[in-house]
Amino acid sequence: MRDLLITLMVLWILPKAVKRPAIGIMGWVWISVMNPHRLAWGFAYDFPFAMLMAAATLLGLVVTRDKRQFPVTPATVSLILFIFWMNVSSLFAINFDQIYGSWSKIMKVLFMTLVAMSVLNTKQHIRWLVWTLVISLGYYGVKGGAFTLMSGGGYTVWGPSGSYIEENNSLALATIMLIPLLRYLQLTEENPWIRRGMVVAMGLCAVSAIGSYSRGALIAIVAMSFFLWTKSPRKLPLALLLIVLIPFVVMFMPQKWEDRMHTIQTYQQDASAMGRINAWGMAWNLALDRPLVGGGFEIYDKEVFARYAPDPKNVHAAHSIYFQILGEHGFVGLFLFMAIGFFTWRSGSWIIRETKGKPDLLWANNLAKMLQVSQIAYATGGAFLSLAYFDLPYYVVVLMEVTKLYLKNQQEENSRVVSAQRPGPRMIRPSELSVVRRER
Repeated sequence: MRDLLITLMVLWILPKAVKRPAIGIMGWVWISVMNPHRLAWGFAYDFPFAMLMAAATLLGLVVTRDKRQFPVTPATVSLILFIFWMNVSSLFAINFDQIYGSWSKIMKVLFMTLVAMSVLNTKQHIRWLVWTLVISLGYYGVKGGAFTLMSGGGYTVWGPSGSYIEENNSLALATIMLIPLLRYLQLTEENPWIRRGMVVAMGLCAVSAIGSYSRGALIAIVAMSFFLWTKSPRKLPLALLLIVLIPFVVMFMPQKWEDRMHTIQTYQQDASAMGRINAWGMAWNLALDRPLVGGGFEIYDKEVFARYAPDPKNVHAAHSIYFQILGEHGFVGLFLFMAIGFFTWRSGSWIIRETKGKPDLLWANNLAKMLQVSQIAYATGGAFLSLAYFDLPYYVVVLMEVTKLYLKNQQEENSRVVSAQRPGPRMIRPSELSVVRRER
């Protein structure tokens, strides 16, 4: 039944994607972020729905005349250079014969990110993308939070198999990054029931993240909560909610959760933590040996660890977006990766500054603030997870840069209207000139 339902939904979207590529982008985001086909058990589980949606969207770009404008900003230029550099480093990959799967998956995600920036150009499009991300990831956050409450926190919350958010740690970070977008909708939606629903969803996503037993998620949710409070209007109600909710959830969790969180202070005695540190050492040593291009994708094996790791026998995934990029694409790749986040933050600051005190642009002001909070969650939680290529951070870039471009277009349009209304020099008729002469 699930297979049929998902298939019918995709078939319903495909012709709309051809007519309106922006709808195709929403379909692509839904499939690539939520992975709804992974919730089925039959033919839909491995069916290439994402490929069909991408093909329909690209066809729509060819056959339609919808407005398209790519935002050329420092953040988008950094993203394009980062994509280019990953292709360069792939040519020099240590395990060149093994990288195609990872390279192909990542390039598809980032290519469609660039397409999204070209296609989305209205306030409505921005709103659609926020809702698509909220629905796609909110499903797992709300479901995971409810599961944690019903099970007494005794079981770990996992995501859909075969996706970037399959692992408990990854799903936790995704839901923490989503909370600011839920807050944005809660601030801007007019329907009171939707606003109340967003509050409930935020709480359940927080419970889901804590129920993942992820120590990195605990650090991320603390950092995110603080910045969420500083960036939000009406700080007192939010502060009261956080003061009540967080201690309640922590007290609700069983003793084994508390014992795992306490290992943050005694990481030297934790095999998982030491494995991560060993992987970070491997990435650092590899980057020192190959500073420009790193080792390429698929470097986490016995041979590479034997050459570069402090403990050659402790093979471990990077578990850090920073060391992951450093080891795979060298210092150049890490610089470009960091530049994307830095310039995206700068774009958010520009939006906040330009929309301050303008009621008609309050939505953009709130969105930029919440996107920056999501960036904080990714920057802190990502320090302990291998999620450098996860879709959501790049859609944060899309939302920020498309919003910035939209506002700049609005400013230019307003300037043209003002210029058109400003009176210019008036020609004097001959009859008026004779009157002036007689007066003299």
